[in-house]
Amino acid sequence: MTLEVQNLHVRTEEREILHGVDLVIRKGETHALMGPNGSGKSTLANTLMGNPNYEVTEGRILLNGEDLTEADPDERARAGLFMAFQYPATIPGVSIANFLRMAVNARREEPIKVKEFGAMLGENMDLLKISRDFTSRYLNEGFSGGEKKRAEILQLAMLQPEFAVLDETDSGLDIDALRIVAEGVNAMRGDERGFLIITHYTRILEYVKPDFVHILLDGRIEREGGSELADELEDKGYEFVREEVGARGA
Repeated sequence: MTLEVQNLHVRTEEREILHGVDLVIRKGETHALMGPNGSGKSTLANTLMGNPNYEVTEGRILLNGEDLTEADPDERARAGLFMAFQYPATIPGVSIANFLRMAVNARREEPIKVKEFGAMLGENMDLLKISRDFTSRYLNEGFSGGEKKRAEILQLAMLQPEFAVLDETDSGLDIDALRIVAEGVNAMRGDERGFLIITHYTRILEYVKPDFVHILLDGRIEREGGSELADELEDKGYEFVREEVGARGA
């Protein structure tokens, strides 16, 4: 069971941003995609979720062998792909509980029974150490950065996707909020789920140890390795990878 990106070329308006990205994530694996600003990280995240502003000119996105390259975002979600965004939307007037129930029902043939939903919600709130009054609040309205991320991780727990993409979900978080996100992700890791953590910094990887690290520079994955690659990046910055790429091309 895999999420596979094959030779992905993506452009927006008149400029190609991704120039042939290859990536395979298997269930049970946690991958980190790292790169400086402007490297194409968010372009890849948006393309994975079917943002129409990003045009795939070559390559494919496969989920368990099913070609999702042209699929709408809701089709991708139903197929088992989850996305946590850097800047989650605020929905005034819609409580977290109601939003989560709608999200769960969107992936089911029959609507979930109220009692079953309540039990599932309570179980996941206990798992993520979330207080019961949290879900009566309107989604992200007046939320701190940490509360927004907590709501997203709760959504992840409720939907139980096969693959989860976290796009710079650690951006702008203080250390307590970062720990909340990391603990939630770690609680959700297991053989039945694959993760792709897209990040600019190594700090979230101190709490969520990836199995594989990929470094994206100028729209291409230029270096891959295990979790030790993130440590090397912390010491040397991205410049050492640029120097390696330059040496290869010389």
